[in-house]
Amino acid sequence: MRFSQDFAPPGRAGRRPGRRRAGTRGPLGVLTATLALALALTGCGGGTDAKASATATKATADRIEPLTTAPDPRLPVTVESADGAEVTVTSTDRIVPLTGGLSEIVFTLGLGKQVVARDITATFEQAAELPVVTRAHDVSAESVLSLKPTVVLAETTTGPAEAIDQIRDAGVPLVVVAPAKQLSDVGRRIDTVAAALGVPDSGTELKSRTRSRIDAVQKSVPAPADGATKPRVAFLYLRGSASVYLLGGRESGASSLLEAAGAVDAGKASGLKKDFTAITSEALAKAAPDAILVMSKGLESVGGVDGLVKIPGVAETPAGMDRRIVSIDDGVLLNYGPRTDRVLSELIAQLYPKDGADK
Repeated sequence: MRFSQDFAPPGRAGRRPGRRRAGTRGPLGVLTATLALALALTGCGGGTDAKASATATKATADRIEPLTTAPDPRLPVTVESADGAEVTVTSTDRIVPLTGGLSEIVFTLGLGKQVVARDITATFEQAAELPVVTRAHDVSAESVLSLKPTVVLAETTTGPAEAIDQIRDAGVPLVVVAPAKQLSDVGRRIDTVAAALGVPDSGTELKSRTRSRIDAVQKSVPAPADGATKPRVAFLYLRGSASVYLLGGRESGASSLLEAAGAVDAGKASGLKKDFTAITSEALAKAAPDAILVMSKGLESVGGVDGLVKIPGVAETPAGMDRRIVSIDDGVLLNYGPRTDRVLSELIAQLYPKDGADK
């Protein structure tokens, strides 16, 4: 299994210990690599007691809505890659995006027909039949090159670095994009991908559409009832099959989304400065979440809500006592891309009671 945005802590694709990555290793790079190896060895089996609302989210979120305006690539273009390289793109006839988030942007720009491969984290329907060019949790340079790409898009967390070097050494233009960590990254990422593919006008249009939709959803956040406080939400990363149970902190990537939904990131508010830390009863008690946010595959891997509340400390939190669990599809939750409005809408719908008031 590839350890990356859709199946793991956001924005940090896992790599085998000791290998270089395409970009700079993050503050928890060693932890991430260790978890990646555990996941590669154990897989992602689990229970099936996911919430019905999560199933509905997957059905909706796992489709891309391309722009109605056809893209008109103006090439060649020369852009600066996030790893410092200057890259000239002369053709977009055969595009290979190496993360699900990048694939989402490319397809939404209207260039899906030119995409010839996908990373395993591209879970949406339109990409389902494309060949996968990752092996375990690493990019296979041989698989990428066999498809004769005219441009490859990667992130600073894509690796191993040897594969990135091999693709570049073969003469293929490869553009590295900085990963998304918060809502403010949405426009930057769209602009970067659109510029690299020679469709800046489409990028401007998509950025505007995405921003307006996110703004509209944010207006639906219910105002707290008189005397009520904002709900505290803890983001938990779970992989029961690998015995991995983590509580998100300030750098988890979830804070911006939770705050946009009118909530407080309980891990961040409790003083957790790193991206993720092991779940303990003490840490959960300090976070005191009113609700818990999880990825749908993570919830399944621990046996659903019944299994989640058996994790030490969860049942004693207000969220655990109320069984107030918010489950969003792995493949879209923290992409911070063109579908973020849908994620935010589903988060709001699950987080607040139907009467619009917080519990």
